[in-house]
Amino acid sequence: MKRMILVALAAVLLAVPAAEAQKVNKTAIMAKLQKSDADIQDAKKNVKAATWVNRGKAYYEAAVAPTKDIFVGMEAMMLKMTMGEAQSVGEEVIAGVAYEAWSYPYVTIYLQGGKVATWTEKQVVFEDAGKVAFEAYKKAIEIDPKQAEKVKEGLKQLGNYYSQLGNTSLDAARYADAADGYIAAHEILSTPAVGEPQDGTLVYYAGYLRTMDGANNPESFVIGAKHLEDALAMNYADEEGNIYYYLFHCYYGQKAADKAFLMKAKEALLTGIEKFPKNDRILEGLMSLYTTEEGIGDPQDLVAMLDSQLAENPQNVDLWFGRGRLFYALKDYDKSIESFQKVAELKPDMYEGWFYLGLFYTLKGDQQNQVINDKQYTSQAAYDADLEAVNDIYRQAIPAFEKALEIRANDVDSLESLKALCFRLRDDAGMMDKYNKYNEAWKAAKGQ
Repeated sequence: MKRMILVALAAVLLAVPAAEAQKVNKTAIMAKLQKSDADIQDAKKNVKAATWVNRGKAYYEAAVAPTKDIFVGMEAMMLKMTMGEAQSVGEEVIAGVAYEAWSYPYVTIYLQGGKVATWTEKQVVFEDAGKVAFEAYKKAIEIDPKQAEKVKEGLKQLGNYYSQLGNTSLDAARYADAADGYIAAHEILSTPAVGEPQDGTLVYYAGYLRTMDGANNPESFVIGAKHLEDALAMNYADEEGNIYYYLFHCYYGQKAADKAFLMKAKEALLTGIEKFPKNDRILEGLMSLYTTEEGIGDPQDLVAMLDSQLAENPQNVDLWFGRGRLFYALKDYDKSIESFQKVAELKPDMYEGWFYLGLFYTLKGDQQNQVINDKQYTSQAAYDADLEAVNDIYRQAIPAFEKALEIRANDVDSLESLKALCFRLRDDAGMMDKYNKYNEAWKAAKGQ
């Protein structure tokens, strides 16, 4: 009996026709908006908080209408039952990622593995409906603070809509739209009526995304700089300090309009490196700026700046780390080695300190090896002496990499460096045995 019921039910389901392509009842929604417009023109209704709360709800409904029935992770079958048959189905590549694209009247939905991954809106019911809803809710609380709970509920819905817009736009590589979504969400969720102060994260991400968009749309550099400045004014900085690197790019992207932005770009990097001396991006940005832009400054100024800070705080591992990376950019490997010897001394359990120490010994050896290759020798003894001096540099790299390997077992980079060095020095006593050990460990770590 149970099986017969299930079979019958399946037959009923199969008999149900597929839903028609996405339906957004624009006529009904617009009627609500027009009624709201008329209500706020009415002298009696205009002064009632309920009028404005209802307006907020109506315009929120207009804003979310094209996407209210879909969500990330939605199964394809459920999508078809909810949205109906797509107008067309094809493939689309976004930022190097292939998607199955289902096109509907108001939205294109991108699927991966049979599930909704993201979407983009093709048209809206009413332009800037979300902004109108926001203003309506603010007006309602201004008229009657007793409407706080209703307004808070409406604003949180609106803020979540814009957060989702930011996320889906980011996944669809629409960086400017994503930035605008995050900014709107921040502004809405930061209002006293919501009572949930924001820490600047959304503003930072908006600035970062505008920086990315600036390569194709230079005006995004202007907007991105403003967002990043606002985030800093809110005392927000990401953990690594990349906010200063992105701010540098936003200023640098405006140099054609005003050369003063070059100095602003420089100041952003200098502020960043002072606070985050380990940040490679900031160091590389400074080196690039100082070596490509005439009159910006001498790279040795950066050395003087770090050394001045170290004179006041000689135990600061981050400063020594940054100093070592700076000299690496200048290809002064002796100074890099000196700096990372200090890093290893001050923080002997830090993997990066030992790894970079080994790396810079290796780079110094490579540098000297190139000198030998370029040199014309008339004496085998002189060549052998120079070669031994180079090999001695390589030998000093091995203990550093071995220490890094002790801290981070099975580290592929350390193992690869060790096997290469040991093979080079294979004529040294016991070095071939080391090569075999590290080569086998490297293969195991690589899954070979």
